[in-house]
Formats: sequence, C-alpha cells, structure tokens
Amino acid sequence: MGQESQNRSQQWLEDQIAIVTGGGTGIGLAISLGLSQAGARVVLLGRREGVLQEAARSIGSQATCEVYDVKQTAGSDQLIERISDKVGTPTILINNAGIHLKKPALETSDEEFDAVIQTHVNGAFALSRSAARRMAKLKQGSIVFVSSMAAIFGIPQVVAYSAAKTAQIGLVRALASECSVHGVRVNAIAPGWIETEMSKKAFDQDPARRERVLQRTPLNRLGKPEEIASVVTFLCSEAASFVNGVVLPVDGGASIGF
Repeated sequence: MGQESQNRSQQWLEDQIAIVTGGGTGIGLAISLGLSQAGARVVLLGRREGVLQEAARSIGSQATCEVYDVKQTAGSDQLIERISDKVGTPTILINNAGIHLKKPALETSDEEFDAVIQTHVNGAFALSRSAARRMAKLKQGSIVFVSSMAAIFGIPQVVAYSAAKTAQIGLVRALASECSVHGVRVNAIAPGWIETEMSKKAFDQDPARRERVLQRTPLNRLGKPEEIASVVTFLCSEAASFVNGVVLPVDGGASIGF
C-alpha cells in the first residue's frame, strides 16, 4: 500500500458513530459534513428541529438528528441510550454547542455568566461523561472539545465565554488522563476567527474590527469552517491515535503573539 493510500485509510471513519452538538449550523455543520465524508454516521444535536432536519438532509443518508439542549444535563444518559438504540454506540463526540455573550465584565450579571458556563462546561461535561461510559465498554472513542483562542489569551468583553472555554481545557486534560486507559482519547481545538454567517454579519457592521483581526492573523485571512472540520476529522481518526490531551490552535497563527 502506497503512503497516500495508507494516509487515506488512517483517516477513514467507516463504522464510527459521531455525535456533534450544535451540528446544524456554522462550524458544527461543517464538522458534521466532514465526519460524514470520512465515513462516519453522524447524529446532529441542537435545539431547533427544523434547522437540524434541513442540515441532516443536506448531508445525506449518513446523517440523522436529535433535538437536545445541552444545558439540560440530567438528560444526557437517556440521550446516549436513545442514540445507541437507534443508530449505534457513539464512538465520537464533538462538543461544539455554545452560546456567546459580548459584554463588559463589570456589567455581566450572575445569571448571564451562569448561562454560558452551564452550556459550555456543565453541559459538555455531562454529555462527555455519558458518552465516555459507553465508549469505555468498547475500548475505543474520541472526544473533541471546540474551545477557543479566548482560552489562550485575553480578549475584552467576553469574560464568561473566556472562563468557559478555559474551563473546557481543564476538562480535556483531566478527562484525557482518566479516560485514555479505557481507549478513549480526549482533545480540543482552539479556532481563530472563522468565516461564518455570524462572523460575516458582525464584520459587515464593524469593518475596522475585521481589519484588526486580519492584522493579528499572520496568514492575513479568516479561516474556513471546512478547515476546522478537517482538523477535527484528523483528531478522531487513527492518524491521531497517539494524540491525547492536546489543545490544538487552528487560527492562522493568531495565537503565536507576533
């Protein structure tokens, strides 16, 4: 087998069952599509049934969806059991769902702060715990957290988001140290500024900010959702079988601090 063929086979996710939270739009949808193109059956999770169904249809027969709010942590075991019965035991979990809050720290209320933590930290942990229990029985699995550059350096007016994404990195390291003995790897990516519908709208309203972002990014462009998807697919594949507990920036060099 040639090297090129070997590399393709290492990244092929045939027979894998993947769950992607927030999988119906933006980066989550790109990740869902990327995993399906690598051979995995993908379950898209989110709160809006219509959006999820449309996203699953756009991916094709490899995709299905489940309405689920990650903040409702008490339902994580039942969700994993339901997916296992309907699709198969999950071997991949992508913790991508999140909410954002842009507000000065001194004006951020306890309720606003708690809502961000509940989604990114408590919700992601509950789902990871439930999925990892099943993965451990199979002696295989990959969990990937979609963290942020806000966990790497200080960004003003996103105190709750920064705290949540930094906490995710702690979860990754602790879970990786415990779960790897059961054959379950846990990693994270830290995306930089990515070109999505949401970011496009924000930059259209603030062209000066877009220029500052490009000046901060050595590659001098925004990232594409599919570039995030390809890295996630790599981390879930056999090509990354010895990669565990890492936080991989995917940011065009923005975090190098030039």
